[in-house]
Amino acid sequence: MKDIFEGNKKWVEETLAKDPGFFNNLSQGQTPEYLWIGCSDSRVPANEIVNLPPGSIFVQRNIANQVINSDMNLLSVVYYAVKYLRVKHILIVGHYGCGGVAAAMSNNSFGFLDNWLVSIKNVYLKNQAELEAITDPELRTDRLVELNAIQQAVNMAKISFIQEEWQQGNPLEIHALVYSLKDGILRDMKASINNATDLKPVFQFYQF
Repeated sequence: MKDIFEGNKKWVEETLAKDPGFFNNLSQGQTPEYLWIGCSDSRVPANEIVNLPPGSIFVQRNIANQVINSDMNLLSVVYYAVKYLRVKHILIVGHYGCGGVAAAMSNNSFGFLDNWLVSIKNVYLKNQAELEAITDPELRTDRLVELNAIQQAVNMAKISFIQEEWQQGNPLEIHALVYSLKDGILRDMKASINNATDLKPVFQFYQF
C-alpha cells in the first residue's frame, strides 16, 4: 500500500504543477461524451489509451467486456451515462490477448467464472465455422476477440432505453473497438450502430 499512497502523492504534485486549478475544476462535475465498456485487464486503462484527461470517459469494466442484458451493474451504469450524463458514444472495447476470451475457447473449468464465460462461448458457437477455419490458435483467439466486441455492441443496441433514446431523436452511437497490447493501437471494427433497424424484429421496441 505504500506504493499506492506515494504514487498518489506524486501524481497530485505533478498534476498541480501543470495545472493549479485541475482538481478544483474536476470537482465541479463531469460531462463525458464517452461511455467505455472495457475489459478488467489491468493493461488496458481507458483514459491513457486515448490520451484524454479525467472527466472525459465514463467507465464500466468486466471480464472480456461483456454486455449481458441481465447484468444490473452494467445496466445501471449505461442508464446513468445515457439518461443523465448524456454521453454521445458508447465504446465496446475488447483487446487482443484477452484471457477471458481465451478461457472461453477452452474446455477447462475456471470455477465460478465458467458461468460468466458462457456468453463468449455463445459468440464462438455463432461463428464456429469461421473460427475453426483459422488454424493459428492466436489468430483464432484474436478473431473471437473482434467478433465478441461486435456482438456486445449488438447486445447494447437491444437494451430498451437505448432504443428509447433513438426514438426520441437523441444522437447516440455504439462502437465496437479492439485494442492491441502489442502496438498500443485502437482498431475500429467498422460495426457502429445508431439505430435499431438492423436488429431482428423480436429485439425491436416500436413504442415507449
